[in-house]
Amino acid sequence: MFVSGTSLDSLSSANDDTTPKPNNKLIHLVRHAQGVHNQSYKKHSIRDPLLTPKGRTQCEHISATFPAAQQSSIKLLAASPLRRTIYTALYGFPDVVKRGLKIVAVPEAQETGVLPCDVGSDPEVLEKEFETLPVDLRLVHEGWNSKTGRWAADTAVVRARALCVRRWLRDREEDVICLVSHGGFLHYLNEDWDGFREAKGTGWANCEWRTYEFKAGVGGGDENATLVETEGSRTRRRGTEKELSATEQVELESTTGRKSEGGKV
Repeated sequence: MFVSGTSLDSLSSANDDTTPKPNNKLIHLVRHAQGVHNQSYKKHSIRDPLLTPKGRTQCEHISATFPAAQQSSIKLLAASPLRRTIYTALYGFPDVVKRGLKIVAVPEAQETGVLPCDVGSDPEVLEKEFETLPVDLRLVHEGWNSKTGRWAADTAVVRARALCVRRWLRDREEDVICLVSHGGFLHYLNEDWDGFREAKGTGWANCEWRTYEFKAGVGGGDENATLVETEGSRTRRRGTEKELSATEQVELESTTGRKSEGGKV
């Protein structure tokens, strides 16, 4: 069931990436598996597309390769309310769901674009589709998919949404959280534009996952709730390659940020 008008604002509550450091938490960020729209530009006209058979296989792969110790430590599983992200969470983390966790649908984590493929389904449609599945739609209210106002595909608005999600993740009581979102939005969420590719609208591969901590911990007074990728996560995907400086990140976002809003992901 969904509750109209409810939002994140009103419901805020180690190298092995298994145990959070004292006064901190671990945040696993995952990009959704391949959706039908990822197959060709022509399919971007499909509204809220489902996963492809390849996408299902990618989910099975992440389920088998995401370390068991890390999966067993997840205490909150969340996803953007678009169907491809919800199903990625369901199929990619079945052991987490079997423990009794419901997937919390988070409208603020939706994709940045306005093409049909990035526009979610209406609440009543989602409610009917997932009524027998462990999906919590209480944060999904009428208008969440309007792409206007707080949901607009505007750089400042998307940054504000990303900040809202970071603060929500930080203020939750769970110390290990997994969020499934989208290639464009994830760059705003982690504020890391390294590897961004204009042709794809993202630097994240389908079903790629990375792990983060909060730079200032959960009580460090950082209003930005800055996320920092763990050493283990970055080494796993980039080896010993040097990270971009804060200045380089700002410069890169200024040239790539708007390009991520084109619905290519």
